[in-house]
Amino acid sequence: MSWITLTTTSFRWEAELMQQLLAAHQIPARIVDLGIASYLGAGSATALQVLPQHQRTASLLISPVEDEPESGD
Repeated sequence: MSWITLTTTSFRWEAELMQQLLAAHQIPARIVDLGIASYLGAGSATALQVLPQHQRTASLLISPVEDEPESGD
């Protein structure tokens, strides 16, 4: 089974939060550590991965919400 990396982050807690969001929508995800363990809170690179069939939906769920442009009324 192959996995696709959606995003990487310097903080594991951030990847875990995104993983919980995806789990709430029944999207399987895994976290892969890309570096050494954190030292004094500096963090280590972490990747959030999903299965290929869930890539589009997962990307939409974890992407930032865009602000609507203000109308010039």
